[in-house]
Amino acid sequence: MFDLVPFGSRSRKNRRSSSPAERFMDDFMSDTMDMFRSSFKTDVIEKDDEFVIEAELPGMERDDIEIELQDDVLIIRAEQEAEEEKKEEDYIRRERRTGRFQRSFQIDNIEEDEITAEFENGVLTVCLPKEEPVETERRTIDIE
Repeated sequence: MFDLVPFGSRSRKNRRSSSPAERFMDDFMSDTMDMFRSSFKTDVIEKDDEFVIEAELPGMERDDIEIELQDDVLIIRAEQEAEEEKKEEDYIRRERRTGRFQRSFQIDNIEEDEITAEFENGVLTVCLPKEEPVETERRTIDIE
């Protein structure tokens, strides 16, 4: 079974028994906390033969991004150096962040040697081909 879940969200997987109000609060708190983490927004798409991660990295360059796979954890890191500081009074509003950003995903049942990535127009796309399911042999056991 494939499990592509951002760290910190694994507990959400077993929330089906919780009430809608609890799920709403969990989602609200998680989304609120995401604003304070050094991360970026991602979409995870399941297709018949692969999973696709699309990560928004506006303003980044290809060389600012690093993807690593270790112990069934896919880590996407990006770092954008701060421009030379301008006087704070020049800004009416400043929302764009610079610095180090990272997301980690627990993955399994993936063809690790076939993972590909491309970066275009500020969007990183990582394709994770699914492993072929292993057919298990079924046999009947006689009862003595």
